Amino acid sequence: MNNKTLLITGGAGFIGSALIRHLIGNTDYRVVNLDKLTYAGNLESLEPVADSPRYVFERVDICDAAEVQRVFRAHQPHAVMHLAAESHVDRSIDGPAAFIETNVTGTCVLLEAARAYWNDLGDGEKPHFRFHHISTDEVYGSLGAEGLFTEESPYQPNSPYSASKASSDHMVRAWHETYGLPVLITNCSNNYGPCQFPEKLVPLIILNALAGKPLPIYGKGDQIRDWLYVDDHARALLRVLEKGRVGETYNIGGHNEKTNLEVVKTLCAILDEKRPEHPGAISRYEDLITHVTDRPGHDQRYAIDAGKIEKELGWTPEETFESGMMKTVDWYLRNNTWCQRVLDGSYRGERLGVIE
Repeated sequence: MNNKTLLITGGAGFIGSALIRHLIGNTDYRVVNLDKLTYAGNLESLEPVADSPRYVFERVDICDAAEVQRVFRAHQPHAVMHLAAESHVDRSIDGPAAFIETNVTGTCVLLEAARAYWNDLGDGEKPHFRFHHISTDEVYGSLGAEGLFTEESPYQPNSPYSASKASSDHMVRAWHETYGLPVLITNCSNNYGPCQFPEKLVPLIILNALAGKPLPIYGKGDQIRDWLYVDDHARALLRVLEKGRVGETYNIGGHNEKTNLEVVKTLCAILDEKRPEHPGAISRYEDLITHVTDRPGHDQRYAIDAGKIEKELGWTPEETFESGMMKTVDWYLRNNTWCQRVLDGSYRGERLGVIE
């Protein structure tokens, strides 16, 4: 297709904004950002590219079929990268209906709009269209002490969030098998990096530590996750879009298995070095660690086998755990205004996902 236009849903979110910054900064794609701007959407994360003539913003809810169809007609994308989703486990425990609405119903609306658009493309354009669905490793459930999630791992979601994402994955596959829609699916491990909404572990710990607030750790903090720097994820998504085999799933991981407690202690050590003026009477940020009751249905371990994307597409992460965390802390220290504007909104670090 000649126009090289990508439709990115959820482009004002954490991963979506990183992807758009990468696309505008490193490719010649034209990017259309479709985002509802919920509590986690922040256009300030896109300020570095907002003035680019290759960037367009459309404030649209993916559940609004008429508006989604209008966007397809207006911009004629050659591919869709679908990241729009409710994504926080604790919020899904508090209110699961919103996750079903956005992640399941919204994905259905988008798939149908994409299918109608794809069916109307000419013979020269139709083979090049792609629908790339971005998902999570949480759909696979919880691992034991050994083993890794592969693309063939069975789905065993344990939270309303992961169940809604599992449903959307199955729908995307079904639209490929039933209608022939050319799809790609990726499942990633825990992302971290600049511009992440502060309900997630890494930014919550950084901002709480700087404010002298408790650093909450669920249970013993022995839950294990694989950590992926968001810019590495953005590179992987583009590689899959351009080189991935239609109908295939690719797992994307950072090769960094760490317990939650290790993550928090690493962040505290970096802050001790970079911001040695500790708040209050503490002598080190680690003194703020507070163990709290674990959340319901908390998966013990996730770990990704990213061998397929490495062997087939030649992608590997560039950042180590240490270098990525260092870059992340540096960004939050430099961007206090961004942080304060986010915290002045609907979320201020309160505990979510507690069953009364």
